Amino acid sequence: MFCVTLPDGTKKEFDAPLSVYEFAKSIGPGLAKATIAGNVNGNLCDASDLIESDSTVRIITSKDQEGVEIIRHSCAHLIGHAVKQLYPNAKMVIGPVIEDGFYYDIAIDDPFSTEDLDKIEERMKLLIATEYDIVKEVTPRAQVIAKFEERNEEYKLRLIDDMPEETEMGLYYHQEYLDMCVGPHVPNTRFLSHFKLTKVSGAYWRGDSQNEMLQRIYGTAWGDKKSLKNHLKRVEESEKRDHRKLGRRLDLFHFSEEAPGSVFWHPKGWTLFLELLEYMRKRQKAANYVEVNTPDVMDRRLWETSGHWYNYREHMFSTQTEDERVFALKPMNCPGSVSMFAQGLKSYRDLPLRMAEFGKVHRYEPSGALHGLMRVRHFTQDDAHIYCTEQQMEQECIDVVKLVLDIYKDFGFEEIIIKLSTRPKKRIGTDITWDKLEGALSNALDVMELDYILYPGEGAFYGPKLEFVLRDAIGRDWQCGTLQVDMNLPERFDIAYVDENGNRDKRPVMLHRALFGSLERFTGILLEHYTGELPVWLAPIQVMVCNISDSQTDYVSDVAAMLTQKSFRVESDLRNEKVGFKIREHTLQKIPYLLIVGDREKETETVAVRARNGTDLGTMPIEKFTDILQSEVEKRGRIA
Repeated sequence: MFCVTLPDGTKKEFDAPLSVYEFAKSIGPGLAKATIAGNVNGNLCDASDLIESDSTVRIITSKDQEGVEIIRHSCAHLIGHAVKQLYPNAKMVIGPVIEDGFYYDIAIDDPFSTEDLDKIEERMKLLIATEYDIVKEVTPRAQVIAKFEERNEEYKLRLIDDMPEETEMGLYYHQEYLDMCVGPHVPNTRFLSHFKLTKVSGAYWRGDSQNEMLQRIYGTAWGDKKSLKNHLKRVEESEKRDHRKLGRRLDLFHFSEEAPGSVFWHPKGWTLFLELLEYMRKRQKAANYVEVNTPDVMDRRLWETSGHWYNYREHMFSTQTEDERVFALKPMNCPGSVSMFAQGLKSYRDLPLRMAEFGKVHRYEPSGALHGLMRVRHFTQDDAHIYCTEQQMEQECIDVVKLVLDIYKDFGFEEIIIKLSTRPKKRIGTDITWDKLEGALSNALDVMELDYILYPGEGAFYGPKLEFVLRDAIGRDWQCGTLQVDMNLPERFDIAYVDENGNRDKRPVMLHRALFGSLERFTGILLEHYTGELPVWLAPIQVMVCNISDSQTDYVSDVAAMLTQKSFRVESDLRNEKVGFKIREHTLQKIPYLLIVGDREKETETVAVRARNGTDLGTMPIEKFTDILQSEVEKRGRIA
């Protein structure tokens, strides 16, 4: 006799082992029909797995996030089933779950075309319609090897070689198709109806460009029709907002194979970039930060001391000079900041010292991972490092969080998710130190009565961190700002200050803080959030003044000069084109305001004002328009 406890505390007793599915059936036939898997004592398992002793059990259905992820994983396997039926010589590799979907890597002689993708999707739908059971068998290692040798699945055999400690493995039978997986998976294909294959691309085996190229089929899957439809709508909207397309259309930036993962800023894009930079400078100055700048290239010994050489080396660009010294382009600004602090004697009266830097950092990313402004190899971080006493640590955390949240409001982001990531397995420092650091962050959030999500084990190797996630106009989440509390780097670099008792060996606490994160990435987020229609204060060109005929040329110049003198960004269009053509062209360029000037406006010293959304604001004196423009700039992107 053993007892099974449900999430609501209800207990049921059984005198013989039963499967998760059978347990669900004992509660009710409706729940049994909806059962995808189970959570038994905190572990996900298949519906066919047995419950044999006292356990806490939660039934997983398509309404649970775990259920949706299992559906996606099973859809990846279903790709394998369909591909092997259509292309018997294909070799199956791996098929994991990713955010909002799944993919399967496949080795095949000829790349898949769009038509192939359609065929595979249709075959998957036919297989789903048969509603066949997916059968799990835990199989001894030798038999697993024999089965995949028989099927000539060389990549599966390579994966088995990577797991020498495994004596048995889970095999999942999809009719005649066989796949290997930890699981769990859906018990029947009827759970997989709400899916869509989205694209196919190339991917290197094991992500290494020295290895063979595979074909990667991507898809998305959901628990119901409505969720799939909503997701596909979001994807369609995301494509309209793609910052790479907007960057080309608005003439902001481009990328080139001459410098993979690095941005070529055009004049208008650079204007936007500098506006972000200048805004942050003003906010930091008002918050009593000092700005510094440290070298881009530093000796390997510095990175060994910081721990980056051992924990982050695969992402670093390095070189050796003729005198055999090894240097690295900085992937982070922290060690340079610590070196700056170490110069000269520091007193407790100097603390907190808030040291900001717009540092250029360089990180190697595989070419397949690069994605416009969102994932680059060379970017600018709005870093700051705050050196303080242990007593000041919590208040400094509070002040940083307040600053972060207020800054995001200026850009129109009101919905912010805060994540607290704690000590990872691979870390430096003692548990006592980590207790202090994690306590400072959680206490600061509690004092401010802010909700947060806990992510155990997801902190940086040198300290816990807060992550600030912005939710954009179409509901996508973007991780931007970070705050990390660190007592480890000060220890490694042996930096100290003189305390109030004259002791010269007092160790400061170091806070790592970024608000935008990467300025390049934040620019991309803004472009997609606003679909290129940036708030007036950020628009590279805020006003375009257009004449109707040559007789207004001088007046156009006077209007433009007057607005420029008031520090607005203004350009003139004096081309011999119809005014309708000019309006259409500059509206497509998403310029906030168009001023149209004809003979009547010239005579009355007024301007006809048109907003980029097509609204005709009428004719008004230039002073009145200036007041409107100034009000828009001062409002920034705030919603209210």
